[in-house]
Amino acid sequence: MEHQGSSGSQMTDQDRRDFLKLGALAGLGVALGGVSASQAAQRGKPPIAEPAPEHFFAAPPMDVVRIGFVGVGGMGTNHVNQLLKIEGAHIVAVCDINESHAKRAADLTVKAGQPRPKLYTRGEHDFERLCAEEDLDLVYTATPWRWHVPVCVAAMTNGKHAATEVPASYTLEGCWELVETAEKYRKHCVMMENCCYDRAEMMCLNMVRQGLLGEILHGAGAYCHDLRTVKFAKSGEGLWRRAHAERRNGNFYPTHGLGPVSQCMNINRGDRFDYLVSMSTPSRGLQLWQKEHLPPDDPRRKETYVEGDVNTTMIKTAKGYTIYVVHDTNLPRPYSRIHLVQGTRGIFRKWPDPARVHIEGKTKGHGWDKLDKWKQYEHPLWKSERVRKASGGHGGMDFLEDYRLIECLRKGLPTDLNVYDAAAWSSICELTERSVAHRSAPVDVPDFTRGRWKTWPPLGIIEG
Repeated sequence: MEHQGSSGSQMTDQDRRDFLKLGALAGLGVALGGVSASQAAQRGKPPIAEPAPEHFFAAPPMDVVRIGFVGVGGMGTNHVNQLLKIEGAHIVAVCDINESHAKRAADLTVKAGQPRPKLYTRGEHDFERLCAEEDLDLVYTATPWRWHVPVCVAAMTNGKHAATEVPASYTLEGCWELVETAEKYRKHCVMMENCCYDRAEMMCLNMVRQGLLGEILHGAGAYCHDLRTVKFAKSGEGLWRRAHAERRNGNFYPTHGLGPVSQCMNINRGDRFDYLVSMSTPSRGLQLWQKEHLPPDDPRRKETYVEGDVNTTMIKTAKGYTIYVVHDTNLPRPYSRIHLVQGTRGIFRKWPDPARVHIEGKTKGHGWDKLDKWKQYEHPLWKSERVRKASGGHGGMDFLEDYRLIECLRKGLPTDLNVYDAAAWSSICELTERSVAHRSAPVDVPDFTRGRWKTWPPLGIIEG
């Protein structure tokens, strides 16, 4: 699986200086004496007295979903390709600061038999014009992380639903802004976490729902991916992703591992994240890469990094269960998201390959079974040959996540993932930074549902 970072907008030298300056000010605020990490976390919570709506939001059904796409670099182009395969999904407008990227997406749209979309290429804020002027149902963004919240907010305030690549936000303020805006304007705001749609993760969810693993007590997820080449590239994510390592230290990218585990453990739907503790190793990997791969006169050799190479976090839920989360992208290693779900009757683990399961009384001894032995628990959505043969989308999960979003909008159904999932899973970014900065002190996780998690039903098994 290739990396999931968004692309489609660049970080200029001035942007980089502003980004680092804001990071320094934020760090100063967190480090002020007399303020505990728990109290600091709660400062991100707005004064909303009432709980979230009683029922999951569903918009009126629509025959055609008219889409404006913002950020069509690598991941954005992948989504455009997937959307063009889905009945009822029409690409109407495309926005990117790189005109060649926008034209490429437009050409793909025409090749698929749709009218040429209107292009918005006047600069970093041209998405605001797209959201204000175009007659759209959905605005989808695959830009660098700092633009996810501004694009989604612009979409919703202009009457459009919003979908964003991951994470939805890397600040608590941004998480609350997405929740507040979605509730105020009654619009969907969906974080497109494709790993929730991977075959093994969905099979695991089906096993959990069928009770095969018993009571789920513990989960583990990760984003372990050697991204050193990507971060030092002179195009794509290399233009912006490395800058985060210069001023942040925590888990920058929690949702790939955390999302599927959260679904199995009913987060926001029967349970919620209560608090976390986080710690990071020293920062070594990017410095070694500088020294060993960059020429002596390369200006990037002057950069300094504070991001610990391996961040480990433990989350305690309101019901007392535990979740272990890892971020590891600066060192040599094979890819892994771990995906471990453990209950009173068995355990499921995806990595190292192949995925495997142990069920008490049914698996021999203390060994593992390959998933083929349990193929009767294949998730219904993965029984479709169309999904299993999908190309160019991380083995089918990208097609499936886009397909499900369009299907829910066309049928007027609540989306599989919602704004509360986006906020809770993404909030781990800033919360881990705060815990690391306070010697791994416990940090409370805000309840974005304001108590509604106690009554919302768990995600069911969606039929194909």
